[in-house]
Amino acid sequence: MSENTNIICKPKAFFNEFTRKGTEDVITTHYCPGCGHGVLHKMIAEAISELGIQDRTVFVSPVGCSVFAYYYFDTGNVQVAHGRAPAVGTGVKRSRPNSIVISYQGDGDLAAIGTAEIIHAANRGEHMTMFFVNNAIYGMTGGQMAPTTTIGQKTTTTPYGRKAENEGYPIKVCEMINTLEAPVFVERVSLADVPSRNKAKAVVRKALQNQIDGKGFSFVEVLAACPSGLKKTPLETNEWVKNTLHSLFPLKNFRDDTATRPSRDTSIPKHSDDEILKGLNISKEASDYKPSTDIKNFKDQNVKLAGFGGQGILSAGNTLSTLAMFEGLNVTWIPSYGPEMRGGTSNCSVRISKNRIGAPLVETPNVLIAMNGPSLDKFESEVVAGGTIIVNSSIIDKKVKRTDVTVHYVPLTAITTELGVPAAQTVAGLAAYLASTKVMPVTQLEQIIHKSLKRKDAAEKNITIIRKVAELVTK
Repeated sequence: MSENTNIICKPKAFFNEFTRKGTEDVITTHYCPGCGHGVLHKMIAEAISELGIQDRTVFVSPVGCSVFAYYYFDTGNVQVAHGRAPAVGTGVKRSRPNSIVISYQGDGDLAAIGTAEIIHAANRGEHMTMFFVNNAIYGMTGGQMAPTTTIGQKTTTTPYGRKAENEGYPIKVCEMINTLEAPVFVERVSLADVPSRNKAKAVVRKALQNQIDGKGFSFVEVLAACPSGLKKTPLETNEWVKNTLHSLFPLKNFRDDTATRPSRDTSIPKHSDDEILKGLNISKEASDYKPSTDIKNFKDQNVKLAGFGGQGILSAGNTLSTLAMFEGLNVTWIPSYGPEMRGGTSNCSVRISKNRIGAPLVETPNVLIAMNGPSLDKFESEVVAGGTIIVNSSIIDKKVKRTDVTVHYVPLTAITTELGVPAAQTVAGLAAYLASTKVMPVTQLEQIIHKSLKRKDAAEKNITIIRKVAELVTK
């Protein structure tokens, strides 16, 4: 074999065999004959291989025909909900700054349910490369009208043709993205014929090179054929793309600022301890906090605090979360509340663990702090057997029906009102929880309160309440 012999083979960024996950069958393609996805896949795979970024690349593909990407690309892959690729891609890029993130979306996905995600990712100038496949129809789910469907075009949801007065006009996404300041590169290409494909291949590579160079947000719209959705032969569909889509969506470069846009450092910012404390509004005095929880033997806490707006439910959740962080534990806090500022329902979930926490929502709490009757009614049945329920007996005049949980009836509102700080009733609930379960020392809660309240007299009153409740519960 001579040295000049060229061997035609798959790009290294592709899997050797395209197998459907969960089976051993070798599938040559998942796409319909004439579909543009396969052509674009090959262009992207070749660019990834040529640029030497296969081990850094993360493909983000949502619902639709684009979801098949993880059958083909031997790269990192994240499958996401419909329209959410830019949001997930943002998280991947920011947490893994050295990665090359590719968001690969169709028109029904990006220009319909994902409009908000793509606009805001572009407006932030996220360091990602976006490939937008525009075939003017929902290809996978039955041939419905897409945001890019042309006027007069018949689909399963516009059987008499799209009418501007009823369904609106086709959305021109490149033009819309180009109104934003942050994107560095915006171009529309086509796969309808060989000259167009040659141009598209160069644009694909450039959009990826921009990300490698830290230039910012690159957006490439690709006009492609969908023979099945349009009910035409592959040849007829490509002719339709050239004759119809090219006039409606002109092929052009809308913006290329790569030569003038400086490269940006995408690494995670590093801050000094003093900067972190200042950003979190924590005094240097608070940074001297000395934890005393036995983390080695700590048992996971899934806490639900619930009451009505105005009782300080969410603030108490934050206080508990702060305490757990200062004790060296992992913690998550997530609120849930109605539209009313006062009087509406309010609850929050706090998860505390010595291990990493996968999800913040508490569905089966082992601790419930119920500040009013409706909260007890709603969440009592969700507490796990062997769990703890703290009942604000000042407001709740009923008894817990469960016999497989530990219950403490504490007049939280009465105690705090008597001591002149009714707003501290949920802090009193935290004191009752810690005193009864002993998962963390109550004295540590005193430290947090003392350091978080700027007024010394307010802190002292809260600490008096904490001690009184802890003594009552202990007795």
